[in-house]
Amino acid sequence: MEEVNKPSKYELGEMLLEIGSILMVSGANTERVKVTISRIAGAFGCDSELMITNHALMITLNYHDKNKTFTNVKWVPNMHLNFNLISEISIMSWKIVFEKWSVERINQELAVLNRKPLYPRFLVLTLVALAGASFCRLFGGDWVEMVACFVASFVGLYVRQEAMKMKFNFYLCVFFASTTAALLSGFYFYLNPGLTYIHALSTSVLFLIPGVPMINSFSDLIDGNILNGITRGVNVLIIAFAIALGLLLSVLIYNF
Repeated sequence: MEEVNKPSKYELGEMLLEIGSILMVSGANTERVKVTISRIAGAFGCDSELMITNHALMITLNYHDKNKTFTNVKWVPNMHLNFNLISEISIMSWKIVFEKWSVERINQELAVLNRKPLYPRFLVLTLVALAGASFCRLFGGDWVEMVACFVASFVGLYVRQEAMKMKFNFYLCVFFASTTAALLSGFYFYLNPGLTYIHALSTSVLFLIPGVPMINSFSDLIDGNILNGITRGVNVLIIAFAIALGLLLSVLIYNF
């Protein structure tokens, strides 16, 4: 086992802020971030006090001997779900406690975790589109509607990803994706007005539903993190509004 060295307050504080930021971006709720950071800080003989908002993380470290303190704030980017990373960091936090890892080793492990490849983009697009087609079938759609929903979900998610790369406002990205998916799912049925359309329309935008923020909102409220719970809940409502606007625009264009 490695001996726990005595890192400077800046090294330890910046490392804890980086871990907290990674957890928040990956989709962890507020309580998970607090517990993980507190566990790691305790392994180095200090207590952590966190203030977590939707896009910022502030930490204060108080060493048990009261001789060192540290306070800093880190900006947190938009959520990019990665549950594997949350799990890996949780496992790492217990190894830090029981195996007495140093700050240097923790930073090396974080670098390794950040370099782990994600699923290929085409695979993600295909599986999300298949999920949309499956939901279409569950809601009563036929094979034609399933194909329309598959294509709409595939292209809609692609448009959202490209809009995010171009650094559009997050809610505009959702609106663009919703509009694209709804227009594509309705195009075939616009040319064939005698066919049913509602199943393909209603399921082509399901990939945009913010399930994780919604769950985290309820989780934060239950855990007593009222401000974060309300903020995430409002964020969910705005995303839902952007999805609805995209659907409305497509309906107006096709005049269904």
